[in-house]
Amino acid sequence: MPDKNITELTIRRPDDWHLHLRDGAMLQAVLPETTRHFARAIIMPNLVPPVVTAQQAQAYRERIMAAVPDGAVFTPLMTLYLTEDTDPADVAQAHADGIATAVKLYPAGATTNSASGVTDFDKVRAVLEKMADIGMPLCVHGEVTNSDIDIFDREAVFIDKVLKPLRKKVPDLKIVMEHVTTQDAVDYVRDTSKNLAATITTHHLIINRNDILAGGIKPHYYCLPVAKREAHRVALVEAAISGDKRFFLGTDSAPHTDPAKLQPCGCAGIFTAPNTMSCLAEVFEAAGKLKKLEAFASLNGPQFYGLPPNDATITLLKGDPVSYPDSIPTADGPVTVFDPAFDLHWRVAD
Repeated sequence: MPDKNITELTIRRPDDWHLHLRDGAMLQAVLPETTRHFARAIIMPNLVPPVVTAQQAQAYRERIMAAVPDGAVFTPLMTLYLTEDTDPADVAQAHADGIATAVKLYPAGATTNSASGVTDFDKVRAVLEKMADIGMPLCVHGEVTNSDIDIFDREAVFIDKVLKPLRKKVPDLKIVMEHVTTQDAVDYVRDTSKNLAATITTHHLIINRNDILAGGIKPHYYCLPVAKREAHRVALVEAAISGDKRFFLGTDSAPHTDPAKLQPCGCAGIFTAPNTMSCLAEVFEAAGKLKKLEAFASLNGPQFYGLPPNDATITLLKGDPVSYPDSIPTADGPVTVFDPAFDLHWRVAD
């Protein structure tokens, strides 16, 4: 049946392989937007202070579980923030005890709360080698932060200057290039036979850099890595709809209050948790690949992480345009919901 004639699609319950929940009042407000549709999520550790040790990850997990709405079934998959002082033994024990699923690499200064990240990769070599030995994935924010590198080139430079040398030194390390934004990253993943995958966000499948800048600055479209040219967005869509097992969904849903976004130095991040599945269905339908949505959102990620896909399912229904709130309230202020700038006709059935 052609995609344009499909009005109902049942898929395994999806997972989000890159999610920011923050903490405190923000956690309480945003978590229900994820648990409504997603069964599991890789939780980012860039709190203040960051989640560095197994003990901190366990405590954060307990705060998340305490905030899960009644009746919801959700598993947070915790990550440890990699620093130059990270203890390989603590990482290994956290993985063995089921506390941490992965380790997150932020180059220092790359994005929100990344000041504690890595500047000298030789100093984390022992951690990475231990992770390779135990099969623990490394989630990578793939940008260099050198001031002399154009912000639109930072991902491509990271691949050449950091990732390629790193993978030669530790070839057995499983790596996820998170929130890829360029044809360069797509090609690099496609040319790699093992131990490398990539997540793609909802918003990077929809917006390009014109959407941020043309006709006036749109702060609610500002994220890091920043959206690139239209040709790169098209490359991301082609990767997502391809069914290639090395590409899967990581929303990078990143809530910030409007006061934090709307200031002279506004925060980077786009909040997509409420409407991601509606947005994705539109993107995949427009490409004539609606039946590939399950692979991208529900199957490829678990396979790379060595986990079973979810047994539960969700059903997407097509009909009249769906409305989502412009923002959700938090005790710290409103958080604007991503606006794809087109009507959403798909919704997740109750």
